[in-house]
Amino acid sequence: MRRYGKNPDEDDIRVRPNRKGNRPRTNIRPKHEDAVEGMVLTVDRGRLTCLVDDRIVHAMKARELGRKAAVVGDRVGIVGDLSGDKDTLARIVRIEKRKSVLRRTADDDDPYERVVVANADQLAIVTALADPEPRPRLIDRCLVAAYDGGLTPLLVLTKSDLASPDELLEMYGALGVPHVVTTRDEFVDGVAAERVHEHLSGRTTAFVGHSGVGKTTLVNALVPKERRRSTGLVNAVTGRGRHTTTSALALPLNDKEGGWVIDTPGVRSFGLHHVDPSRVILAFPDLVPGTEGCPRACSHDEPDCALDEWVAEGHADPARLYSLRRLLATRERREGD
Repeated sequence: MRRYGKNPDEDDIRVRPNRKGNRPRTNIRPKHEDAVEGMVLTVDRGRLTCLVDDRIVHAMKARELGRKAAVVGDRVGIVGDLSGDKDTLARIVRIEKRKSVLRRTADDDDPYERVVVANADQLAIVTALADPEPRPRLIDRCLVAAYDGGLTPLLVLTKSDLASPDELLEMYGALGVPHVVTTRDEFVDGVAAERVHEHLSGRTTAFVGHSGVGKTTLVNALVPKERRRSTGLVNAVTGRGRHTTTSALALPLNDKEGGWVIDTPGVRSFGLHHVDPSRVILAFPDLVPGTEGCPRACSHDEPDCALDEWVAEGHADPARLYSLRRLLATRERREGD
């Protein structure tokens, strides 16, 4: 039986709608072999500012990347309008393999990790010796995150004219972490920036620290042509700084050898839920051979740990073992302890 007349009109033909759309879905995705590599400089509400060759290009993340997010420091593949002209928008279709990752969680009970910076060589941990008071537990946590993520730590102590750095330097001396000590006057006359700059040449360095320690002021001095945001004062009641940096930003160093400075927002907590304690020991190569006699899944902070005997036999400095265990235990403490 015919449903339509002899000469059916198009309007007479009914097409059953496809629930998934009129075009059939496919798992085949374009390879984007023509994608150009760029570096993510900052991320702002879904818009990514990237450096492509010598041009600043604004881009969006392609839908095909799903939940995989690009962060500051990422090398990405970009297609579309790469002219960098006003009101143009390109598309990020690929995130290249990362050589290092700085991650943190909101607290130690939060399973959701946040990637702060990718592909940095070094983590500069900036802390004031006074106004606000130093927080060693937060420094410990930043060190653990650096070791876990494959970054080399650098300790930058500011405001040494208000308090002596000796106690902190003694605390971290066994770790062999390079350090720079500066005063407030040295921030003004540029000496502090010159001293820190010696450790940054040819490297990508992420700066981290709680608010009010002078982190953004130091970044402004290091990259004066790309002046960051305004800096804030320390609250006289709480002793804490006010957040002046709200998003991470990569800035190029004016250096023949190249190099990048990445300023990050001030932190008040640095959760380590994502850290596997077994990876922290890798930052202590002098202690690694002593772990061969450890029981399976040893935390290196228990009675049967072979490191105690290893150190007692004189193979390593006891201060190094103490430092390792202090860092491993920092996941069990809150930053303000």
